[in-house]
Amino acid sequence: MTQVKPIAPTRISGTEFTYAQGMRAGHWLFFTGHEATDFQTGIVPQVAGKPGLPLGGQARYRREGDFLFERFAKLIAAEGSDLKHIVRVDQYYPRTECVNPYQRARKAVLKNFVPPSTSIVMEELLVNDASMNVSMMAVLPGGDREPKPAFPKDVPVPQHSGFFATLVCGDYVFIAGQMPNNEAMTGLETPAYRHPSAVWNGTDIRLQAEFLITGRLKPGLEAGGSSLGNAVKAQVYLTDINDLPEFMDVWNGHFASNPCALTVVECKALALKESKIEINILGLRDGGKIKKEIVDHKPSAAMRLGPAGVRAGDLLCMSALYAADDEGALPAALKTAGLRHVGSPVAHQMTAILDAASDICRAGGTDVTNVVRANHFVHDFEAAHPVLTAWHQRLKGAPIPFGIVRTPSRLPIPGTDVIVDMWAYRPG
Repeated sequence: MTQVKPIAPTRISGTEFTYAQGMRAGHWLFFTGHEATDFQTGIVPQVAGKPGLPLGGQARYRREGDFLFERFAKLIAAEGSDLKHIVRVDQYYPRTECVNPYQRARKAVLKNFVPPSTSIVMEELLVNDASMNVSMMAVLPGGDREPKPAFPKDVPVPQHSGFFATLVCGDYVFIAGQMPNNEAMTGLETPAYRHPSAVWNGTDIRLQAEFLITGRLKPGLEAGGSSLGNAVKAQVYLTDINDLPEFMDVWNGHFASNPCALTVVECKALALKESKIEINILGLRDGGKIKKEIVDHKPSAAMRLGPAGVRAGDLLCMSALYAADDEGALPAALKTAGLRHVGSPVAHQMTAILDAASDICRAGGTDVTNVVRANHFVHDFEAAHPVLTAWHQRLKGAPIPFGIVRTPSRLPIPGTDVIVDMWAYRPG
């Protein structure tokens, strides 16, 4: 049985936590939550630059992007793969001005083979002064895994980004983060646009969500030989979390009978000012050898917005989990709110989340120790230490493949402090 293997595990200074810079699982490589840190003091000196020469050399954000891609190149090469076998990249930034220098650094390395990408502005990153948090998925060369781009009609790609809207890797179809932008990035596409004078001629979130599903995700999947019915996992970013009920109503109109794993979080900004939403999605090829299997776990129904998980070959994609029940936040977390500075509420929440994740993994034919990617969304970084403590205890000290970013406002369920988005490997 193939097991997961941490790549370049690194102890974080002054803590008991070991960060897994990557995870190797079968032919998959996962690199999660990378920021330009030395893991000992903070930002690496070559990114921070010389205090007396703040404007010397390359721009600060470009140096940061260059550093991260140098790191990724070394990590991937050490496992026998290369940057041309990246199949997906996710980026979080604390400010919009960080994005273009990073993308130029990415383009300098990846040239004309930029995999499906999602770029999101969040409130803050984990390491002080970090300007980008980057996660990647890659594959080992060989077999039918060679990544092949597809070009869906009427799905524009912003020129400055230059990523592939659709990438096929064996039976897996990766779709880049999509917004309802027009091709020139000067505004919304007509079907997604509500004129400000038309006060109740539809709502912005409903118009944009419907257009994204039918006008971007559907053709993107179809270009790769997939379909909405074979969607495995979607990540949704809303600029206003109060849009969640309306979004879910539109989403369930398309996915209620055949759902995919779902994560929805609030973000600070997107690439187009008028866009209220961005969605990326993973699908399976229709008629491929790998079949979509929905994993059920009734006890966690109140903790998520989608199915417990979706199994797709040797991957188990889970819906993001909150620590909640049918009435709201877990009573244990609410009762210990006065002890938040010592981490008690988050500790209770993480116990519930990891218990549920363990059950879902077992139902999906794997184990929580095979989680290969765990992104955490918090509103207060006070939650970071109890989050990592919970993982450290659950994994019995093994390296943790984590990322943590801060959202702009409180989470959708009052009294909850963390949303956990997980992918697991299912050994065959």
